[in-house]
Amino acid sequence: MSDAINLRPTLLMPDWPAPANVRAFVTTRESGPSQGDFAAFNTAAHVGDNPDHVALCRRLLQKEIEDERPLLWLNQTHGARVQQVFEPNAADADAAIATSNEYACVVLTADCLPVMLCNRAGTQVAVAHAGWRGLAGGVLEATIAAMNTDPEDILVWLGPAISNAQFEVGPEVYGAFVAVHPDIADAFDHSPYRLGHYMADLYRLARFRLEALGVNNISGGHFCTACESRFYSYRRDGGKTGRMASVIWIN
Repeated sequence: MSDAINLRPTLLMPDWPAPANVRAFVTTRESGPSQGDFAAFNTAAHVGDNPDHVALCRRLLQKEIEDERPLLWLNQTHGARVQQVFEPNAADADAAIATSNEYACVVLTADCLPVMLCNRAGTQVAVAHAGWRGLAGGVLEATIAAMNTDPEDILVWLGPAISNAQFEVGPEVYGAFVAVHPDIADAFDHSPYRLGHYMADLYRLARFRLEALGVNNISGGHFCTACESRFYSYRRDGGKTGRMASVIWIN
């Protein structure tokens, strides 16, 4: 299979006031070489897709980045560790930061929330993989701390994630957040489907945690991976699906 132009990924560009030298995008599943449950642009090697298709998707992804600087791949664990230096092999982390143009940061998602960050000067960029476990575990707090800059100087874009209308969770998820921040209960509605369950709003949870840190310039947050066919959705697709790549770098 050749790297034909019709296999190029269809990209979603963030709508946020980032500096011109900060470049970012999210891949969709609309075009690419992957087949079947993983159609059409899956860059995740751990989900059961054809390894040749994954490798081709990663090569095609690399071509979408100026100067083809290397991608900092992560072995995501739903934790709060932040990778701050380039490593050629996937590091155990759920967020990554770059302070130069030597590499691009990437996280993979399919319902979890990708959070892109930069400073106003365009000298720092970061991306975090923020599912409910990561949010409860402090991945955004860890990322902001690693940036080590004034929170008022940080810009954020919330990428494609599952919406609260589709994201039913159990009482343990509700308790993990409310026990620490009682006011965050507003991010949960009672489930119309099961007693004692809740519909969780990842976007509101993320905004609450960011605003509590003093980060107020927040864009995005209006997608639903489970509702929109252009996105992979772990919950909608019964766990057998690909992953979108959220990529950010300094040009």
